[in-house]
Amino acid sequence: MDKADIGLIGLAVMGQNLVLNMNDHGFKVVVYNRTSSKIENFLKGAAKGTAVQGAYSIPELVAAIKKPRAIMLMVKAGVVVDKLIEQILPHLDAGDVIIDGGNSNYKDSNRRTQALAKQGILFLGVGISGGEAGARHGPSIMPGGNPEAWQRVKPIFQAIAAKVDGQPCCQWVGENGAGHYVKMVHNGIEYGDMQLISEAYQILRQGLGLSVEQLQQVFTTWNQGVLDSYLIEITSHILGVKDEDGAPLVDKILDTAGQKGTGKWTGIDALDLGVPLTLISEAVFARCVSARKDERVKAAKIFPAPQTTFTGDKKTAIAAIHDALYASKIISYAQGYLLMREAAKEYGWQLNHGEIALMWRGGCIIRSRFLGNIKQAFDKNSKLEILLLDEFFATEIKRAEAGWRKAVTIGIELGIPTPAFASALAFYDGYRSERLPANLLQAQRDYFGAHTYERVDKPKGEFFHTNWTGHGGNNVASTIT
Repeated sequence: MDKADIGLIGLAVMGQNLVLNMNDHGFKVVVYNRTSSKIENFLKGAAKGTAVQGAYSIPELVAAIKKPRAIMLMVKAGVVVDKLIEQILPHLDAGDVIIDGGNSNYKDSNRRTQALAKQGILFLGVGISGGEAGARHGPSIMPGGNPEAWQRVKPIFQAIAAKVDGQPCCQWVGENGAGHYVKMVHNGIEYGDMQLISEAYQILRQGLGLSVEQLQQVFTTWNQGVLDSYLIEITSHILGVKDEDGAPLVDKILDTAGQKGTGKWTGIDALDLGVPLTLISEAVFARCVSARKDERVKAAKIFPAPQTTFTGDKKTAIAAIHDALYASKIISYAQGYLLMREAAKEYGWQLNHGEIALMWRGGCIIRSRFLGNIKQAFDKNSKLEILLLDEFFATEIKRAEAGWRKAVTIGIELGIPTPAFASALAFYDGYRSERLPANLLQAQRDYFGAHTYERVDKPKGEFFHTNWTGHGGNNVASTIT
């Protein structure tokens, strides 16, 4: 029997669908799962009639793969990955490849790449986006880790990835944890996109009083323009689904959002790097607020919403909400790319922002029309500091600004929370401000902590301290114990 091109461990839905995708593209796959019944059920079910082969132990799996071996792990992130690697290692030879395709933290991928390299094993930390359907028919794949390992699996991954204009949504990202880092930022942007859509939904439904049927039409129309994206598309589909009693199913769903941590990781790393990732952070916090359902129910009885009702022109308001969603989405991506730029400097990666946009154009959850514009922006200027400074995005933001402000105002007046819309607008206003009130903040820091300040009339890098009270002395923070 011919040996397999790749082995895969972990037969949950994502793992199974990736295997079937590989099989469809002519690659022979051998699979293993700790629970043997899952192997049997897969081979007799979804994989029946394919060339997929089952293995019932790790030694059997390893023996069934052609050398140099490539073994992909599709298991829960964290300690499970490390334990599985420990079990596999004794059976591998130098030059073999281990691939982690789960939602691992990039720091774990940094560690694994370096530790395994010392043992002669090549490691890849690969971000995969697209959900079940993407895994089956073409996901976005973001590989990082050991460059030598990439050459071993490149033909497989680029074959099974989504294609846009004939190009695979799978390109080399960078060394160590770069692949999982880019996937982490992707997920952070996903958090932001979903929160923005939800805020638009709530203003339209609660504020303007649109029916679910009207809402579905609005989102269907929006998906035909600049907001064309996977998440807008599925929102229109969701709004059209009825429950058994004929009522909209969305109205029956409890308003508490779950999360798996990648959005939180994105916010934490942004804080560590000093990047103002305000919108994505607010999206994470919005989920945290939603989880406090019982408290919110109590608070709603104590703090009733303003008695204001919307009295303006609904058509104009809908257009304003559209523009707010579009402008805020631009801010979200601008902040995400800003974070990746700073991470590349900090961690020594050579991230190709245009290629990342290409990888995200197909297969993944955040795929959208304007990712093509992002690729064009970085193709024109690979050193672009932030997307807002690109001519296309600057023009789009200016065009949408009035509606953006109007939508946030509607939310404020009606007592409807718009944390992502508002934080995006605040970031924009801060970023475009030549002068911010940080001068007063620095004076306060110097007053109570002798932290010093710079002056506008002196060379940058020259620091001063004022004895504000007359009895504080001239010592500065660096000399105070």
